[in-house]
Amino acid sequence: MQSRSPASRTGRPRSATADAAILAATREALVELGWSKLTLGDVATRAGVAKTTLYRRWAGKNELVVDAVAELFDELELPDRGSLDADIEGVVLQFAAILARPEAKSGLMAVVAEATRDDALRERIRASVVDRQKRLVLEGRSRAQARGELPPEPDPATASRTADLIFDMVAGAVVHRTLVSGKPVDEAWVRGFTLVLLRGLAAEAAHTATG
Repeated sequence: MQSRSPASRTGRPRSATADAAILAATREALVELGWSKLTLGDVATRAGVAKTTLYRRWAGKNELVVDAVAELFDELELPDRGSLDADIEGVVLQFAAILARPEAKSGLMAVVAEATRDDALRERIRASVVDRQKRLVLEGRSRAQARGELPPEPDPATASRTADLIFDMVAGAVVHRTLVSGKPVDEAWVRGFTLVLLRGLAAEAAHTATG
């Protein structure tokens, strides 16, 4: 089923307080009811708003859950631990902790499954989750370049491609480990993963330098 077009934004300005209550209620409902039983009516009741309020903001259940989960990932911060490897380990542990939360786990798995047959939903996931969290890669790379840990990338196309590659490697590995394999993302695993990632970055930098 294709997502409906976004609801009209005309009328009274959106309330940040109402939005926060709705997204929190969505996550609460995900934990208590699961994806299949979650309804916009239940979310509206939990949030203390009219159901029409939800439809003015979100086209449907899929979009609402994406935004509720995306808000969790906005909690991610890149720690400054003094070195690139330590910074990566810190943010990976944060990411895994968020993915382990029941509301993140059930919500993300559900919308990703729905997105396999809904191009509009896939685009919303990309814009709301993937593109927003690439800020961590850009920040970490810039910091590492300032420390001299990574070489500068003066070519914008190469820099963008590298950022995409780093994000895909980190997100893919952690999501698979946490949600597919169901194994712990502990400090030992994170150290090993970071070592492999940094070796790959070094190889990519060498390849780029030699043309």
